Amino acid sequence: EVQLVESGGGLVQAGGSLRLSCAASGFTFDDYAIGWFRQAPGKEREGVSCIRNSDGRKYYADSVKGRFTISSDNAKNTVYLQMNSLELEDTAVYYCAADPQNCWSHPIGMDYWGQGTQVTVSS
Repeated sequence: EVQLVESGGGLVQAGGSLRLSCAASGFTFDDYAIGWFRQAPGKEREGVSCIRNSDGRKYYADSVKGRFTISSDNAKNTVYLQMNSLELEDTAVYYCAADPQNCWSHPIGMDYWGQGTQVTVSS
């Protein structure tokens, strides 16, 4: 069974930091691409970042470049999203998602999803 479990969300002041974790199981982690998506109330789910574990290639949405960093620990089957300089606009439910080969910027391209973790940025 493919399973993705997010953790690390919470309430943080603008300018602060959080680190999200996505623990994966049930598939060959090293072959997969793992991405982070987010969805704010009333808005569409959007891609935030992704890492392709086969070669380490990383992708970032323009809105988070320079502030967020994605990384992968293959020994722990876990992908992290380090979120720095958080802004009010970053408030959303953050989801991790997996694809057997590739990163996709649109959520429909990803095959498996976690349950999400809430990130709330306050002023």
